Amino acid sequence: MTTLSWISRLLLRRNEYFASFSATLCIFMVVCSSAWSSPALPKLLAEPDPPVLITPDAGSWIVSIQAIGGIFGMILSGLTVDRLGRKWPFIACALPVIAGWVMIALARTSLLLYIARFLFGVSYGLAYGIVPIYIGEITSDEVRGAAASLITVMAKLGILFEYSVGPYVSFETLAWISMLGPVLFLLTFMWMPESPHYLLGRGRCDEARHSLKWLRRTSVVEEELNCTRKSIERTVAERGSMKELFLPAYRNNLIIVLILAIGMQMSGVQAILSYAQTIFSQISSDLTDAEMSIVLGAVQMVSVSFPVFLVDRVGRRPLLLWSAAGSFLGLLLGAIYFTLDAAGVNVESFGWMSFLGLVLFVISYAFGMATIPFAILSEIFPKNIRAYANALFGILSGATIFAVVKLFQVALDNVGAYLPFWVFAVSTALTYGFVYLYIPETKGKSLDEAQEIIAGW
Repeated sequence: MTTLSWISRLLLRRNEYFASFSATLCIFMVVCSSAWSSPALPKLLAEPDPPVLITPDAGSWIVSIQAIGGIFGMILSGLTVDRLGRKWPFIACALPVIAGWVMIALARTSLLLYIARFLFGVSYGLAYGIVPIYIGEITSDEVRGAAASLITVMAKLGILFEYSVGPYVSFETLAWISMLGPVLFLLTFMWMPESPHYLLGRGRCDEARHSLKWLRRTSVVEEELNCTRKSIERTVAERGSMKELFLPAYRNNLIIVLILAIGMQMSGVQAILSYAQTIFSQISSDLTDAEMSIVLGAVQMVSVSFPVFLVDRVGRRPLLLWSAAGSFLGLLLGAIYFTLDAAGVNVESFGWMSFLGLVLFVISYAFGMATIPFAILSEIFPKNIRAYANALFGILSGATIFAVVKLFQVALDNVGAYLPFWVFAVSTALTYGFVYLYIPETKGKSLDEAQEIIAGW
């Protein structure tokens, strides 16, 4: 595609792109709240006269409690998205984030930090439960892939923002600056249309037509409205239930959900990103821990965009295997470095090895394990039970994140960094084996063909 034709398509579909960009500002908002812990915890634990006195154990609860809130948020999104629509529950998820930042900025006790982080988690679960649905329903086939990729790009931009700003401002100032996320989201998304798919499902045909005309920038939308209406009628006729997930026919599908949900999080990615600055403070390097965090965030921001262009060319299975293998090697380098350090070996001249390992880990993880599972989940279940499968995936992921992030600080304080890094490395190696054994390739297959392949694998 030439530059001129790309610009022409961008202009033609600019309303769809703008609505998708505005929606994914919500992802930027909630990921900022998640990445906050990396620069914020050292201010509470290491700096003199912090605004809130906490212990390392309290710090681990502050970090991990967001995952519990995320489970509630995922459940809440499932209960509201078809009853109240996509737009207003989506807008409402900014309110807990705003309340959380105000609590953190004014906090003088750890209780407010716990409440704020739980509220962040609720918004996080709501956002990730609604954004993919909204973007999938407002975009046309030609731009859906690029629009959906904004979810991941905005997430990494949120991490980079917190890593870049956090170390250089005060604890309170960081909270007020982070308020930029919900403000930008609300200022832009308030004016976006409701999903035409939802409006048609509620019998609000005139509103759906108006919404679709704005999104497509044309008044010729009757054919698309009719196709959407038929799709809704077919989905209602075939609506499934949660118990269908556990039928023998979907045994292999559930195994894949378990591998992806637990394997992704047992790599330790959330713990490493949440405690990045704390981890880097234990690495000898010419760069400061804040500078290493910024490099890590920037590398992740760049590398995460490549799978968008590779997933339909290379395939899901090869990318997952390469991603798991590279992640294992990166974690292994970190585990070896921290083991030698704990054993009393002088590792000052080898700090680059651990830093290089963590950079290799985030690049490798971004190339497959961060993105491919969502593509696989969208293919391996019938549409009538796909929402339940996604909810199960979210709940399993949230529970695993909570356990990993909470226990990471415990291991760091009582044993050393080498223990969690060895656990992450071994877990990632096992994930590689499970992917090799249980996850087939579904590239270029229809949804029905992909489900037949899974059933017979």
